[in-house]
Amino acid sequence: MKSIRFARAPEPLLRGIFVLACILIGIPALLTALGFQAAPAMMALFRGSVGSSYAITSATLVRATPVMLTGLAVALAFRAGVFNIGAEGQLLAGAAAAAAVTQLAIIANSGAAPWLALIAGALAGGLWAGIAAILRARFHVLEVISTILLNFLALYLVGYLVRGPLQEPLHIYPQSKAIPLAARLPHVLPSTRLHVGFLIALGAATATWWVLRFTATGFRIRAVGANPDAARVAGEIDVVRTTMAAFVASGAIAGLAGAIELTGVTFALYENISPGYGYTGIAVALLARLDPRGVIASGLLFGALEAGASAMQRDAGVPSVVVSVIEALIILGLVVAWPLQIEPASKVRGEAAPTTPGAAS
Repeated sequence: MKSIRFARAPEPLLRGIFVLACILIGIPALLTALGFQAAPAMMALFRGSVGSSYAITSATLVRATPVMLTGLAVALAFRAGVFNIGAEGQLLAGAAAAAAVTQLAIIANSGAAPWLALIAGALAGGLWAGIAAILRARFHVLEVISTILLNFLALYLVGYLVRGPLQEPLHIYPQSKAIPLAARLPHVLPSTRLHVGFLIALGAATATWWVLRFTATGFRIRAVGANPDAARVAGEIDVVRTTMAAFVASGAIAGLAGAIELTGVTFALYENISPGYGYTGIAVALLARLDPRGVIASGLLFGALEAGASAMQRDAGVPSVVVSVIEALIILGLVVAWPLQIEPASKVRGEAAPTTPGAAS
């Protein structure tokens, strides 16, 4: 008698079931263990994240925008074998640069002000990441260490700017003056807080996926991330140049997130402009398995959880840190159950390099 074999569920489906179980079972269980009433808290979380069209557009999607971009930045760097832990500092550098640009009289009230601010933010983020890239390439300094230290340096730099050159005119509050209306990102939908930065994040994720999948540059990045020695010997790829380019591009995306946050949400620079979006981006990238398309979905999930956590704290008196604990458990569980691989070397070798001229240069 032949044994019956049941088809195994696809891995993405299993991961999705695990995430939903953590949210629907883990959060109520943790709330009950901490002595809170689970039902009112979960209802507040639901209402604050997806309970209405306004909650979705003005809370969840707005919260998802920066973590999608920082998650994309981390995913791109990790795919190249570069462990960029500095998205937080690069985001702060981008926000500071955007704030400085919008205060220039020649730019402040022009129609191009928001777009120039975004460009300045991306450039600042790329330059900030470039410091760690040079330290890695020239002095063999581990990027994990250098990027973490640069995070603190960026934080202190923002603190100096909002108490010095960029402080508001009355010199009372440690923040910059509000950016002009002309320098603010337009809204996608009327009567909501959803700005075009969300569309930019979607476009950036789609473009990054296309570059990684269908271009010579993306092939080099994936080959170097899978096996730098093989890429150097068999593929004749300049590993140092490729990793530096991916590093700087990663920083530029994180810097763009900071500029978008300033021109679309806060409208001023202050010390706590980021509640840890750069660090959350690491979790977003890991949950997405370093896939730029997956970053969109995981960014939306974390945006919903963050928006719901704020509503849960406001309406039910439950500390929002409870949701942060569940987020951490989700990532730990996924990493343990499905160990992360940058990309199997055999898969990269099995794909033909794009026929773009100079693909192996």
